[in-house]
Amino acid sequence: MDHSTHHAATGHGHATWATAMKATLHCLTGCAVGEILGMVLGTALLWGNVPTMILAIALAFVFGYSFTLFAVMRAGLSLRAAVKVALAADTVSIAVMELVDNAIIALTPGAMEAQLSDGLFWSALLGGFAVAFLITTPVNKWMIGRGKGHAVAHAHH
Repeated sequence: MDHSTHHAATGHGHATWATAMKATLHCLTGCAVGEILGMVLGTALLWGNVPTMILAIALAFVFGYSFTLFAVMRAGLSLRAAVKVALAADTVSIAVMELVDNAIIALTPGAMEAQLSDGLFWSALLGGFAVAFLITTPVNKWMIGRGKGHAVAHAHH
């Protein structure tokens, strides 16, 4: 899709499912990197469930925001402006994704006690990401259609 078609597809009032899926996949990538890193570190350091989840969620936000931050800075925005764009573009998407993913992990019997070598650890984590993607995509479509969320970042690249 060329640049003008992309903006038409993400402009206020209209959002395609393909655009929403791309935005959600972009968000999921950053969230997954941060959350997996946090879960792996917390589990490897034998931290309890709460500190591990706090670390994983914090890193999911850091990595999720950083993907947008660096993209819009490459397009010429200052750090201050890029931070504002990243916060506007990704906060709701990351929050929904983290809420869904962590709820699934917390509600999966034995997942919080599973070790890195356990299939349950990875299946709960990756299954949570899959469900979070399915739930977050319509949220992103709705936001993009109103000129919010990921649409804010697209105005800058």
